[in-house]
Amino acid sequence: MASYSTSSIHKSLYDVFLSFRGEDTRKNFVDHLYRALQEKGIQTYKDDERINKGKRINDELIGSIEDSKYFIIVFSKNYASSSWCLDVLVKIMECHKTNQHTAYPVLYDVEPSEVRKQSGAVGEAFAKHENIEAAGKWREALKEAADLTGWELKNTADGHEAKFIQKIVEEVSLELRSINYRIDENLVGMETRINDIVSSLGTATNDVRMIGIRGIGGGGKTTFARVVFNKISFQFEGKSFIENIREVANTSLSGLKLLQNQVLSDVLNSQGIHIHNEYEGKMMLGKIMRGRKVLLVLDDVDHINQLEALAGNPDWFKPGSIILITTREKQVLVAHGVKLIHNVNLLSDTEAIYLFSKYAFGRDIPKGYEELSRQVVCYAAGLPLTIKVLGSFLCGKSKLEWVDALDRLKAIPLEETRKKLELSYISLDVDYKELFLDVATMLKGWPKDSVIEALESCGFYARIGLRVLEQKSLITIDDFERVGVHDHLEEMAKNIVRRSHPDSRLWDTKEIEDVLANDLGTEATRYIQFEWGDLDPEIVMKGLRKMKELRFLDVALQLSLYWNQEINRPIPSFTNALGLLCYNFIFNKLNPYFPDALRYLCRNDYPFSSLPKTFQANNLVALQMLDSKIVQLWEGGERKVLNKLRFLDLSYFTLRTFDLGLTPNLETFTLLGCSHLVELHMSVECLKLKSLVLQS
Repeated sequence: MASYSTSSIHKSLYDVFLSFRGEDTRKNFVDHLYRALQEKGIQTYKDDERINKGKRINDELIGSIEDSKYFIIVFSKNYASSSWCLDVLVKIMECHKTNQHTAYPVLYDVEPSEVRKQSGAVGEAFAKHENIEAAGKWREALKEAADLTGWELKNTADGHEAKFIQKIVEEVSLELRSINYRIDENLVGMETRINDIVSSLGTATNDVRMIGIRGIGGGGKTTFARVVFNKISFQFEGKSFIENIREVANTSLSGLKLLQNQVLSDVLNSQGIHIHNEYEGKMMLGKIMRGRKVLLVLDDVDHINQLEALAGNPDWFKPGSIILITTREKQVLVAHGVKLIHNVNLLSDTEAIYLFSKYAFGRDIPKGYEELSRQVVCYAAGLPLTIKVLGSFLCGKSKLEWVDALDRLKAIPLEETRKKLELSYISLDVDYKELFLDVATMLKGWPKDSVIEALESCGFYARIGLRVLEQKSLITIDDFERVGVHDHLEEMAKNIVRRSHPDSRLWDTKEIEDVLANDLGTEATRYIQFEWGDLDPEIVMKGLRKMKELRFLDVALQLSLYWNQEINRPIPSFTNALGLLCYNFIFNKLNPYFPDALRYLCRNDYPFSSLPKTFQANNLVALQMLDSKIVQLWEGGERKVLNKLRFLDLSYFTLRTFDLGLTPNLETFTLLGCSHLVELHMSVECLKLKSLVLQS
């Protein structure tokens, strides 16, 4: 668990107070230095910019000095001629002696020894104060200031003022960064993640870096990018953080032009930028960005044209520039040539508990709330957005209200999270939307090849479809080639189905039991997946007869199984043996039925000796019947040709012969544990067969 410092930090009104002799430097060196500090985002006090008319100068100056963290004293030839400048210097040195302030001398056109000893030009300027009572403390202040570490123009950058100013600004920025930068203690788990990506940014290199930050909606991409931006922005000559690009670009015809205008305004620190069209914006960005090292964050990008308009190519930028792009769309990054793509990891259980306790209690979880908090965090499944929203909502509520809220979440998804996640779904093409709903509601956790088989059976271009979903952060493919869907994305998909197509997909066993038992099945039902428990087989067959357009049927027998090492397969436990016999007996008294519209049929533990004669199977693409009691494929020994069948798995069955001539377009045929098989006919029609697995 990450820990964060909560020690108090002095809050200064100004970062820098500039002390200078106006006649010498106001309109040249100090003016340029002031502007450079301001452009860097360093709040700077300069008397002709800050003093309000009608107030006593000394009173306001004293307050401004005390409200500044750093002092830059620009010593010029005539600095010591001004009693006003010397009084300011005395106050600066008093503040410098505390821990809250630091003074830096800048030797503009004088030597350090001249300031220290009041000799040369400084001595001539100071001469008129010799008989003034304050002369002693002014001399002491000049000596103390000259002894401090600072910057001397003639010994820096070969006397070039522009480079001299740049060095001052960079070093002040670095100092401010070291005292101001800290990760918000509510941003749990950020420190390690930030250090990992910062170490890979290569800010010291001379190339242009484009880095993608990719992840699920609500997973913390924007927050992550913001913390990185805050941590490293001081190293750049220009910076811009553009949020909500998806929303702005997609809701306004001039959205990209507005975003281009914002980038230029931020980088140039000027509100006087006016772009007439997107093409002009590209030209201006490509011209202006080449002149300065910039840090640009493009947040929530969802289309390649957004990157083309805002970060066309590396040639737009000065070497050393960094462009961070947050997105859910991996393909957008790939298409734009982004090589380094960083996946944002969701919170671990420990981090999630810590973050939740911050929002729900403002401290460690109090006694009695441990289990309830664990349930909330389990529901959040590592999403920072969900954890924060739930923590804030449950803060101050009673245990009974917590229980009620958890029960509600099981039926009604959290609205704020759901809307955030649905953005990725909404952007999908229609066929990919349907494909995603199938994967999220019924195929989650399946091997990738099996998912492809099921989806292709139902008419989808599954391989490219899964690729699209993965690139949009809607699914994952793990190291074992299993398809994963985040719990909240699964929840979102089921909510979409219930809202938009309530009868199209049935996956909840209790709901299916209700539909079948009460004869509520309709032709709108396309997909069913469930475990056969205590349902009356006759009721099931009757219900299926009403679902004439059913494409996908995945049914498993609900029995306790254990793994048999000798035959390397699960088998029913002894306690269920009688139940299985009764089950088979009941089924053998019935006539099986499958709708002719079926394209994918998985019916393990099929208890009948053959497929029903009434099942035409003209549309069947995939058939899986593991551990079936089939003796012959078709009732009465009929030789029915399955022209569309591409995938067939009849492992652990009792079939004795099989003729591949009945499946001329078969691509994969799997027969594991086929000890009863004595004859397999293969004909020239089986030219499309790619995989044949036989194992007794």
